[in-house]
Amino acid sequence: MKLLAGLGNPGEKYRLTRHNVGFMVAERLAAVAGIALKRKGHQALYGAGRVAAVETTVLLPQTYMNLSGASIGSALKSLGIAPGDLIVVHDDIDLPFGRIKFKFGGGHGGHNGIRHIRQVLGHGDFVRCKIGVGRQVGEGDVVAHVLKPFSNAERKVLDQVLDGAVDALRIVLCEGVEAGMNAYNNRDLFIS
Repeated sequence: MKLLAGLGNPGEKYRLTRHNVGFMVAERLAAVAGIALKRKGHQALYGAGRVAAVETTVLLPQTYMNLSGASIGSALKSLGIAPGDLIVVHDDIDLPFGRIKFKFGGGHGGHNGIRHIRQVLGHGDFVRCKIGVGRQVGEGDVVAHVLKPFSNAERKVLDQVLDGAVDALRIVLCEGVEAGMNAYNNRDLFIS
């Protein structure tokens, strides 16, 4: 079984912000696979089913981004899932909007959700699916940038980005992270 965790912040205030793109992708994947995210536990909403014939639990931590590790650590332990079978979907300001990048292992790259997951697990040996949300032009506040909604131009192609990420995640689930990296790394998920 795989555990796919989308990172974000709970509540309507954050629902359509750049920081919640991990939630958006996980929710889209669950919807396409017919997985209802109605169970409550592990400080999260979650559901289980099959994604491209692979048994998968989709998890949306409700702990707020910076404490995501508590939810993910609980789910891994309770469900008996090896850390290598964990896929975390999150926003990345160092990638242009709509670009995707898969990575296994490594540091937190300044992302507080990933930092907390690494802290709770004691390592970083899991798959990351980074979804580009771009960086604010100039020396602006990064936190303010990621907590803003997508721009009008970005919203026009956001469905393409989410659908593209779901397609990429299917490859990772079925064929492994290297196949996903080879097919999708640094690729734009929308047609401009």
